[in-house]
Amino acid sequence: MAIPRHCAYSASINVMHLASPGSIAYPLPESPMSTVRVRYHTYDIGGVDIHVRSLKDKQQFEDNDGVAEALGISSAQWPLFGVVWESSEILAHEMLTFDIEGKRILEVGCGMALASLVLNHRKANITATDIHPEAGNYLAENVGLNNGKLITFVRTSWVDTLDGLGKFDVIIGSDVLYEREHVELLAGFIKRHSKPNCEVIMVDPGRHHHAPFSKKMISLGFTHQQHKPVYGKYGEEKFKGEILNYRKSA
Repeated sequence: MAIPRHCAYSASINVMHLASPGSIAYPLPESPMSTVRVRYHTYDIGGVDIHVRSLKDKQQFEDNDGVAEALGISSAQWPLFGVVWESSEILAHEMLTFDIEGKRILEVGCGMALASLVLNHRKANITATDIHPEAGNYLAENVGLNNGKLITFVRTSWVDTLDGLGKFDVIIGSDVLYEREHVELLAGFIKRHSKPNCEVIMVDPGRHHHAPFSKKMISLGFTHQQHKPVYGKYGEEKFKGEILNYRKSA
């Protein structure tokens, strides 16, 4: 489906469910079908057009089968995966010039996976994860909108020690430290899935949990640096958060 540059519009579509945790994201037909409002938008990431189907707004919700509720996702939290947040745009810009050669990359809490779509455009070895039951299907749709190869997606939580993901050279994420408890959970997840030499890049909008997260990552053997984005509108003091960078070496 061709989408004009910077075009955004809403539509009513059928959303198909991911079958189970750990599944690769294919849009599998299932009944009953859910209907939510969506929008299509083209994001200009450093001159690269990335087409995204996302939720129309943060008021959308559908959980007829109770899958999200069983995962602890409330009706207020349900739409958050389906919005492209400012932090995800910044991470996508970071990934446009990031060295991908020979690296296995993991995006955590991917949501609309804008960074993964940019990496896929660059032919990177990218795997995306999220706990939300609809994230994989939106990712598969958006890969198609961008004429890309299928991105491996695994629906998993940060406490799942049997997700089969393996280990990665690079782990990325944006706006994933919502709660204080996420500090320990995310750090533990990263520890399990990081190779002896690993780089971690997180974009945090300033939710006040990045300081304890950095302290925890240092305790796990990572060095820590952080900086402000310097490109486009994000370099004009608009973005309140930081780009967090962690590294460990064998």
